[in-house]
Amino acid sequence: MTDATTQSAAPATTTGDEWWRSAVIYQIYPRSFADASGDGIGDLAGIAARLPQVAELGVDAIWLSPFYRSPQKDAGYDVSDYRDVDPIFGTLDDFDRMLDKAHELGLRVIVDLVPNHSSDQHAWFQEALAAGPGSQARTRYIFRDGKGVDGELPPNNWQSVFGGPAWTRVPDGQWYLHLFDASQPDFDWDNPEVGDMFVDVLRFWLDRGVDGFRVDVAHGNAKAAGLPDVDAEMAEAGSMESPYFGQEHVHEIYRRWHTVLEEYEGDRVLCAEAWVSPLEKMARFVRPDEMHQAFNFVYLETPWDAKRLRPVIDESIEVFGAVGAPPTWVLSNHDTIRHRTRLALVPPPPHGAGIGPTSISKADPVVSLRRGRAATALMLALPGGAYLYQGEELGLPEVTAIDALQRQDPTFARTQGELWGRDGCRVPIPWEADAPAYGFNDSGASWLPQPAEWARLARDAQEGVAGSTLEMYRRALALREQFGLARGTLEWLDVGPTALAFRNGDVTVVANLGHDAVDVPRGEILLTSSPLDAASLSADDVVWVRTV
Repeated sequence: MTDATTQSAAPATTTGDEWWRSAVIYQIYPRSFADASGDGIGDLAGIAARLPQVAELGVDAIWLSPFYRSPQKDAGYDVSDYRDVDPIFGTLDDFDRMLDKAHELGLRVIVDLVPNHSSDQHAWFQEALAAGPGSQARTRYIFRDGKGVDGELPPNNWQSVFGGPAWTRVPDGQWYLHLFDASQPDFDWDNPEVGDMFVDVLRFWLDRGVDGFRVDVAHGNAKAAGLPDVDAEMAEAGSMESPYFGQEHVHEIYRRWHTVLEEYEGDRVLCAEAWVSPLEKMARFVRPDEMHQAFNFVYLETPWDAKRLRPVIDESIEVFGAVGAPPTWVLSNHDTIRHRTRLALVPPPPHGAGIGPTSISKADPVVSLRRGRAATALMLALPGGAYLYQGEELGLPEVTAIDALQRQDPTFARTQGELWGRDGCRVPIPWEADAPAYGFNDSGASWLPQPAEWARLARDAQEGVAGSTLEMYRRALALREQFGLARGTLEWLDVGPTALAFRNGDVTVVANLGHDAVDVPRGEILLTSSPLDAASLSADDVVWVRTV
């Protein structure tokens, strides 16, 4: 292997020692993590009880999806009160106890924040409905008169990300915008009351001790002036590049938030869920006076292909480094098909479509597990921060066998089943092979059905078992810390067109994304994503070697 090019995580003059630059952050989806009450829905007490096992994995922080008071029309992303805990998850006291437990274990805590929209049950929206057209209360949301003779047509042709029109008409004749479900009206961020309210929300949780915020739909708060139509193709697709996403003046919001976080000790962090492209546009969210991290969705969406992955890795390191930020790698979350399954689907489905029992896209279970483990081993060797999604350390696949009547994602309902939605990655995770609900709780109840194969994938069935996915994750995370890979420098090596190889400090990483075997460099074998076959690396395998 010969040296090719070198990439660093960030220019030396801008690299700091903030914890988030190198952190691995574990996403907890509260309703599917652990259920202490036994009602079939996970809760804060359940999270607190299982946190020692998260800490043992070797991560640095947790990120909690919404637990706020909510009608739960979109699994908590429809917030009715940003300063309270929904009773299905517990109380504010439960949150404080969970937070204290996390900090005792050395885990920082990031909470979700949803500023693009609220629930239609939020006090402000109820006030707006009661106040009527032309009222000050309606200016907090995006109400407009309709088109047509009697205003019977929506104000423009925008489409909801969840399917169908992005506008709903109220009895007095006006329409309100909802880029997602009709129960999630969009705030109007041109009204300063909205910005002031969210600053108060930031302070409420920062004062309780949270370490930062993951910002939902961070690219969506600002809309183009005049709310212009989009072309039919863009509107039909619910494009992420449009008058309702990725507007430049959205950055003013996060500059203000940055100043709020700077008032608090401990390197508090803002992470953007910003589905924008190209990567250079995504990097604008993490300029020095804005956010600190942005999920690298371009990387997440890149197929398992060496020729396509390498330029994405290069560009990510370059554009994030140019603004003094680390790249933030991610493969799975609560909105996407689990990467173990997604990277092996043939044919690959469109992003956001999901998969179900009648999908034409299929993934061979052996190939998918091998490829999922390999993708993780590759990602955790890259410089920068990383996010893991609960259950991926167990090798959980996407669940497809969920009956139509059991599905709860509004995407499925709004598209009349055309899109399967996201339920398949949200099934409660297994802790104990022989326990009710596989240890999710003691009652056996589960808000989404758990498949029979969960038993052999349960955490206690993998703990201490050589070669298990859980032990591979533990090993990778320990080595990542030991060798300082997150703050290292990536130096590419040439190994042919269907493989990737690089050095990061003392560690050489080789990933075989093709069919033919690849030579393993000499040295101490530190990690393999699958058992090695002599001195060669089979297809869909990754090896870490300490070169001598």
